[in-house]
Amino acid sequence: MSTIVEVTGLRKRFGDIVAVEDVSFTIAEGEIFGLLGPNGAGKTTTISMVSCLLSADAGTITVNGHSTGRDPIGVKRSLGVVPQEIALYPTLTAAENLAFWGRMYGLSGADLKRAVDEALELAGLADRAKERVETYSGGMKRRINIAAGVLHTPKVLLMDEPTVGIDPQSRNHILDTVKRLNASGMTVLYTSHYMEEVEYLCDRIAIMDHGKIIAEGTLNQLRDVVGGMDVVTVKVDGLADETLDAARAIGGVEQLDRTDDTLQVLTRSSGSILGVLISTLESAGAHVVSVSVQEPDLESVFLHLTGKSLRD
Repeated sequence: MSTIVEVTGLRKRFGDIVAVEDVSFTIAEGEIFGLLGPNGAGKTTTISMVSCLLSADAGTITVNGHSTGRDPIGVKRSLGVVPQEIALYPTLTAAENLAFWGRMYGLSGADLKRAVDEALELAGLADRAKERVETYSGGMKRRINIAAGVLHTPKVLLMDEPTVGIDPQSRNHILDTVKRLNASGMTVLYTSHYMEEVEYLCDRIAIMDHGKIIAEGTLNQLRDVVGGMDVVTVKVDGLADETLDAARAIGGVEQLDRTDDTLQVLTRSSGSILGVLISTLESAGAHVVSVSVQEPDLESVFLHLTGKSLRD
């Protein structure tokens, strides 16, 4: 497959804060490419530069053969953008919003009507088309937000955290919609801090932290970063900081991270350390509520690379 997005040496600073530092990646035509990282990792800034909303301090971006520096209009014509914030007029109906944005894309007449009807069907809201957006639930607004981004059938769709703060039913609808759009031939650049979404959707994934890409590859390639290590998750009550030091010192514990009342431990020998780990915690006065063991996922990759949980 040919490359449709190429980002090289991207850098962006806001005052003394370096938001993006030497970011490079390529996206093949027809691929779903994920940018995964915690809030503040630089994902939105990166997408904003790809979409020409921000200019890069350094680096180059090419989309569908067009350079953001030399031909931003060509880039914009190739893109559909679904921003993190809802980009709709609340007092207009869903159909009126889509018609407005369709006209901004240059659609008119029968082409506009067909695009609006198809977008409403895609969002699963054809029966609510004449209701004002301000009456919609958060999930419904996000679905129309996506519909507005694909009216003109773009070559590349940029989606920035499209499922934040919505109900599970709407979230599942959006994930299925992304799959359907990709199956129709649309290339997708998808940002999220939800690892399960990226695992489900993406052909390749770049993990970002503190403005840098710290790992990139397919899900299996990224899992190989932590080799055969398991993730042991322990929920506890009454956990003291000195207990953490004792747990980290247990032989076989490769890495340990705490989030509130939950410990996550990376180990290559979960069977041999479980008893010692539980005994150490309970001897220190902590009460073990539950223990689970799972194979490596993107959470464990992030923990291994950064020493902290992806959800921090």
